[in-house]
Amino acid sequence: ITSLASSENLNIGSPACILIESSTGKILYEKNAREKLYPASTTKIMTCIVILENANLNDVVVVDKKAAATGGSRLGLKTGDKTTVNDLLYGLMLVSGNDAAVALAIHVGGSVEGFATLMNQKANELGLKNTNFVTPHGLDSEKHYTTAYELAKMADYALQKEKFKKIVGTQSCNITINGK
Repeated sequence: ITSLASSENLNIGSPACILIESSTGKILYEKNAREKLYPASTTKIMTCIVILENANLNDVVVVDKKAAATGGSRLGLKTGDKTTVNDLLYGLMLVSGNDAAVALAIHVGGSVEGFATLMNQKANELGLKNTNFVTPHGLDSEKHYTTAYELAKMADYALQKEKFKKIVGTQSCNITINGK
């Protein structure tokens, strides 16, 4: 580990990264770790945190037109579909479902914008000063950013939640939409 921290021979293709020993918080390696960058689908880590802390997993969500029309990676939701928060969380994290992210955001935040406010409140609670969320899925926006360091802090916080660990540790699952 000591040689890793001092190594200049690592060939890391990512523009930024960080390796932190979770038990101690010690930074073992970093590259541009405090540079504000676009987090893309890793945004869904915070989406999942906010949902787990603000929703009942058994709540039924009715998918609206905005969620059903969300592009990018999708769970395949259609307007009027009914499913649970729990099943949407698996769609959010296992297939990186942008449609699931919007359905969950509207369910908990009333709107994408309302949910972004909840995400930013949580980021502030976690002491994330160089993070700002605009969407629950991470599709492009100049005002949507974080750093590798703060993303690592988010992930560490999320991994303290048993349900989060269970979801991201799942390789495949069946979910129920409209009773099927």
